[in-house]
Amino acid sequence: MTLTIVKVRAQPVVMVGTKRQQAIRKALRALVPGIPLLDAETVLALAGRAQMRALPPSTALWLALGSHVRHSHTDYDRLLAEGYERDAARYFVADAIDDVLSAWGCQRSILDEEGVEEGAEQPH
Repeated sequence: MTLTIVKVRAQPVVMVGTKRQQAIRKALRALVPGIPLLDAETVLALAGRAQMRALPPSTALWLALGSHVRHSHTDYDRLLAEGYERDAARYFVADAIDDVLSAWGCQRSILDEEGVEEGAEQPH
């Protein structure tokens, strides 16, 4: 039996998706390097929604990230169901959102962003 060694040329890595999708993925990796894959996929889907296309990729990503963490990793929806107003419920979960983001390696705080995105419709 004879072994034959064959040299294989490495294929260049090709980024898949539009330039906007690539920019959003790059921003996600830079902003929250430790985000779990399932959460990352959800955030990318939210950032790619039609109503986010008018926003810069980094803004769409930040809004999608905040929305995802608020709904999936805090008591926000329970507070709304109990009758809290939207702004009050957001206030009460802000620290929990920051805790999740920090655990994922994010250096930004949701608390620093209050009022910055005025005029941009935020996903609920």
